[in-house]
Amino acid sequence: MTSTQLNLDDVLPLTCTRAGTCCHGNRVFLNPWELACLAQEKQLTPCAFREQFCSDGGIVLRFDGPTNSSGKSACRLYVENAGCSVHTQRPLACRLFPLGRQIQHETAHYMYQGDTFPCLNECPNVIDLPHLSVREYLKSQLTDSFETAQDEYLEVMQNIADIAFTLLLDTGLAESGEPKTLAVWRKLGNELPEALVKRIGKDWIDLLMVPSFSEQTNNAVTFAKIHNDQLQLKAQETFGNLQSLPEIHNASVLMMSLALYLARALGANPEVLAEHWIEVAKSHGARE
Repeated sequence: MTSTQLNLDDVLPLTCTRAGTCCHGNRVFLNPWELACLAQEKQLTPCAFREQFCSDGGIVLRFDGPTNSSGKSACRLYVENAGCSVHTQRPLACRLFPLGRQIQHETAHYMYQGDTFPCLNECPNVIDLPHLSVREYLKSQLTDSFETAQDEYLEVMQNIADIAFTLLLDTGLAESGEPKTLAVWRKLGNELPEALVKRIGKDWIDLLMVPSFSEQTNNAVTFAKIHNDQLQLKAQETFGNLQSLPEIHNASVLMMSLALYLARALGANPEVLAEHWIEVAKSHGARE
C-alpha cells in the first residue's frame, strides 16, 4: 500500500473522537521503555504485564478482547464503554494513530497509509470536528518523550547489530571464507517475531524486553542508556572468550536475531535492514 507523506503544517481531521475504533483490530508494537511505562501504569511488574497483555516475547500488545460492530477484536487494555485503561501511558503507536513515523537522515517524517485519510473510513464524523496540523496533533498527544524513546532504541538496535558485526569481522570468521553467517542473516530478515523469540531464547528476550534495574521509567534517555549498557555487558561476558568458528557464527546470528527482533518493535523493516547490514558486512570482506 502506498503512503501519503505529510508536512508538519499540513492540516487534517486529526482530532480523536474517543470512539475506540483505533483500539480494535490493530497491531501495536512496543519498545522496552513503553512496556515498562505500561506496567507501571497498571501497577504490575514488567514481567507480569508482558504475561497478561503481550505476545511474541513482549513486543506486541494482545488484541483478543471483545469485538466491535465491525467484528474487530479489542486491545486487551481497552475497557468497553470506558476506553483505554492506560491512556496516560499509551505507547507511541497509539498516540500517533492514524499516522506513521519514519526516521530518514536523522529527521522524523510522518505519513498515513493509502491515498484517503484512514479515519474517514471508520470515524467519518471527524470531518465535522476541529482540524489540527500535524505539529499541533503531536503536541496534543504528548509524543515528545515517546519519540525520544523510539529514537534511543534505534541506537540500541544498531549497537546490538554492531556486536554481530564484530563477531563476524574481527574474530577470523569472515577471513575464513565461511559463507553461512550472512545467509542466516538474510533468513532472519524474513522471520516472524514468534520464530525469532524461539531462536533467541528466554534469557536474551527477557534481558531485552523486561530489563531489571531500579531507575524510574519517566526518563527515556536514561532508561535506554542503562539498558544498552546491560546488553553490552551481557554480550561481553557471554562471547568474550569464544574460541571456535562455529561458536562465533552462532553468537553473531544470535545478536543479529536480537537486533532484527527489536527492529520490528520499532517499526523498522527487518528485511530491508538485514539486506543493508549484509551489504555493509560484504564491503568489509565477509562472503556470502
